[in-house]
Amino acid sequence: MPHMLILGLGYAAGRIASRLEAEGWWVSATRRSAEGGAIAFDDRNAVHAAIASATHILSSVPPEGESDPVLAAYGPALAAAPARWIGYLSSTGVYGDVAGAWVDEASPTGGGRRGARAAADRAWAALHPQARIFRLPGIYGPGRSALERVAQGRAHRIDLPGQIFSRIHVDDIAGGVLASIARGPAGIYNLADDLPAHQNRVIEYGCDLLGKPWPPLLPLDKAGLSPAARAFYAENRRVANGKAKRLLGWRPLYPDYRAGLRALIG
Repeated sequence: MPHMLILGLGYAAGRIASRLEAEGWWVSATRRSAEGGAIAFDDRNAVHAAIASATHILSSVPPEGESDPVLAAYGPALAAAPARWIGYLSSTGVYGDVAGAWVDEASPTGGGRRGARAAADRAWAALHPQARIFRLPGIYGPGRSALERVAQGRAHRIDLPGQIFSRIHVDDIAGGVLASIARGPAGIYNLADDLPAHQNRVIEYGCDLLGKPWPPLLPLDKAGLSPAARAFYAENRRVANGKAKRLLGWRPLYPDYRAGLRALIG
């Protein structure tokens, strides 16, 4: 039986785990504490044993401060792991702001606000000959989408013409990771949908689906956004997904935000 060790069982990784378990895999996972059958991240003996026995390993843990906590704690063990597949869920934030241009896996990284993420991305890519890096844009899915923000009155439309983002449905992340396990070489892959779009279009479509009025169009400084939300609007790019399609045979189930949001309505 193949054994997937997931370091950090978060939103996207949990979806991947469910897919693998449905296919008969043994899945073990770490969390900050040993709950729900998980391995406590700080239980070094248990984590080392899991690394040594896993056929596949995936980390979804983001950097903390300036370092990657997984590499800081377990980097040497992971570098020597006998696993035949190692994956890391990274971010398209490593590309920084490119004024709305397209980026692909060969584009420069490290020039944006996420310096620690870019450093972790590079470190994971160099860690192991079987490493796969999945660079992800904004993630949405059940319980985490524009529909919840619209329904709760938290949605905003920001007056920034030309501001473009890519996004990915959580089930398409799972599909891309499973496609990489089934076929395709080690390397870096962007997993993004086919239609980069202004965030206002996503909010407007969510409002239309729920029969709600569109929020007012506001300048960024008047929208009352958190620092993290404001930083989201500081970058502007379109993410190309052609490499994953060519080498992994992956196709997004939800090729644009309209298809993804319609599916969430049921």
